[in-house]
Amino acid sequence: MTEEPQAPRADGDAGPILGRFAGLDRRPLNLDGLSQEDDDAGLVAFESRHDPEPSIEIDDDGRVVLLDGVPAGRFDVIDSYIAGHGIDTAVAVEANSLPDLELARLIVDPATPREVVVRLAGGATPAKLARVVARLRPVELQMAIAKMRVRRTPSIQAHVTNLLDDPLLLAADAATAVAFGFRELETTVPVLGDAPSNALAVLIGSQVGAAGALTQCSIEEALELELGLRGLTTYAETVSLYGTERVFVDGDDTPWSKAFLCSAYASRGLKMRVTSGGGAEALMGAAEGKSMFYLESRCVALARAMGAQGVQNGGIDAASVAGSVPGGMRELLAENLLVMLRDLESCSGNDALVSESDIRRTAHTVPLLLAGSDFLFSGFGSVVRYDNMFGPSNFNGEDLDDYLVLQRDWGVDGGLRPVTEARLREVRERAAKAVQAVYRELGLADLTDERVAEVVLAEGSRDLSPLDPTIVLEAADAIQERELGILDVVRALEHAGFREEAERVLAMGRARVAGDYLQTAAIFDEQMHVLSKITDPNDYQGPGTGYEVTPARRLEMANIRQQRSRQDLLQRQAAGAAGRFRLVERGAAEPGVDPREVCVGVSPALATRLWLTISGLPVGEALRQILAGLEEEGCLARLVRVRATIDLGMIGLTAARLAGSGIGIGLQAKGTALIHRRDLPPLACLELYSIAPLVTKQMYRALGTNAGRHAKGLRPVPVRNPSTEQAIEARYHAEVVAMVAVERDECLPGAPPVELEMSR
Repeated sequence: MTEEPQAPRADGDAGPILGRFAGLDRRPLNLDGLSQEDDDAGLVAFESRHDPEPSIEIDDDGRVVLLDGVPAGRFDVIDSYIAGHGIDTAVAVEANSLPDLELARLIVDPATPREVVVRLAGGATPAKLARVVARLRPVELQMAIAKMRVRRTPSIQAHVTNLLDDPLLLAADAATAVAFGFRELETTVPVLGDAPSNALAVLIGSQVGAAGALTQCSIEEALELELGLRGLTTYAETVSLYGTERVFVDGDDTPWSKAFLCSAYASRGLKMRVTSGGGAEALMGAAEGKSMFYLESRCVALARAMGAQGVQNGGIDAASVAGSVPGGMRELLAENLLVMLRDLESCSGNDALVSESDIRRTAHTVPLLLAGSDFLFSGFGSVVRYDNMFGPSNFNGEDLDDYLVLQRDWGVDGGLRPVTEARLREVRERAAKAVQAVYRELGLADLTDERVAEVVLAEGSRDLSPLDPTIVLEAADAIQERELGILDVVRALEHAGFREEAERVLAMGRARVAGDYLQTAAIFDEQMHVLSKITDPNDYQGPGTGYEVTPARRLEMANIRQQRSRQDLLQRQAAGAAGRFRLVERGAAEPGVDPREVCVGVSPALATRLWLTISGLPVGEALRQILAGLEEEGCLARLVRVRATIDLGMIGLTAARLAGSGIGIGLQAKGTALIHRRDLPPLACLELYSIAPLVTKQMYRALGTNAGRHAKGLRPVPVRNPSTEQAIEARYHAEVVAMVAVERDECLPGAPPVELEMSR
């Protein structure tokens, strides 16, 4: 028989691929594009051979005339702006003359006050700061971030979007995000013309359930600014900076035009930060051979020079470019530290899915979660993945439970809290009805009660009936034509009976007049107190200092909906006792003499307080199957309860020593079982069912059959435990602990075994 020719292998080798590599090739990781380092293309995380040497010269008039090897006569637009506005010349010589490792140690050292480091970083050139931070190992980066972030209290931002630009769903999802604890909500549009409607819907939904969440609509810069000026948004962050002049020019921008936008927002009381991120210049083919980290250091220096409140970086649209090269994930984390060193709010990335590998995307996120940041995500996809119109985030709505458990696992504040289904239903319905009412009051659209009901229950837009797209477009056009603003929204909410939401929306307008949230790293808590660099400064200086999770917050984080108490287990077990059989005690158990006799020993709590095995099979059914198997082999079965121990080996060995055949079966209430022989050590046995969740009634019957064959002197084929790829321990061990505790309560050390009779 002729073998069919193999398809050629991608690597050019001859012969069939090893099974191990074939299996590995199927892993999601191998969908990621991973790059070799290439300095010339800018595909290098840190310290390209083309990066400049740090240097600075200042003339007698206090002007920077040499910056990182470039004299003033050859400054590009970025050099010019940083030299003119981004270097503290009073400290520049001191900062840049410090040895790299000395400055790196000051950054990490908890005993060195944050203010000392910020002063020095203010005078450091982009190349100097990039080279110093590149010296920090990943754990040192985390230590530095814990100390250097601006605000003491960490927070988190959500993406709230959907495929349909459905205003009811946007409002319900905005309220959902606030209920979970997000303090900034960012929306965008699949259809540009829908933007005013989206901004309005998210503004209203964000104030349902709690006050003070900030909102933005990420779109073309002029329209975004206009919506902000009218009060339909309360912050902005999508003003992009780049580390090379060519990319600025391609975008018809300069640092001066971006600075003008910053001023425009600030002048109207709108919080504003800029966006950058390693890998963007390489993605646009204009990295000039420089490392991603050096170019990002230039961007952050620019942000500081412009007077922006903060920077969104560390894994934005080009996160996968940075993540494709060696050290790339470390580079993304280090970007956030650059922002903190410049004394700006760090809105840390994680808003782009950095990998198809769940392991990699989690590894990218956890170091920052543990260290803490002003914003741990600049866009956690609080909606389901397919509805995230920014593209899937590193974490999305499907990952909310995982994130809540990560907080609980580590005891760190990731900004979110568990929410009950009843609470979520309440805020989703309230938000959808508020938007329905406002759209009717303002004559924008007549959204039906049936649509509201759909939205409340929906996971995402695919669960909704089709929506005429002209409804949203016409509503958006009307908002623009009539120049509707925040006061129109407040009046409509008030008139429709949504007084609390009207007051909260109005409070956001008042806050703009006060201007307190223009402070660096400012957010509102749910009582509308401003938390910022001024009112909530990071005071970490080692163990026992800085932000600490309070007992109340720790309890809130721990109270996830999946956790179960011992009492919950007992209630489940009691429910499983419906139609239960009885095991009646008939006195002390004595050794048997019949060679056909096999003794079945059960644990202390089986059929007294525990009625279901860990697999959900009633313990009575497990026993009946064992007895049926023994009967098929012509053996006599005797039931005993072993009261002195809960150890399965000793239960089975005790039963074997009582059996006339010398063969015994041990069965715990949780479902683990074995066959024992009287002459074997306690920890040895003939057969063992160790994976209780996977043991079926057919397997219990086979256990009885094989025990009978052992009693007859035969050598049966053992029944093997089924294999599984499940995390059996993670799924079941919490319940096992509770069951074992019940067994332990019923245990009577030293008590002899007793005979049992099975009855209804």
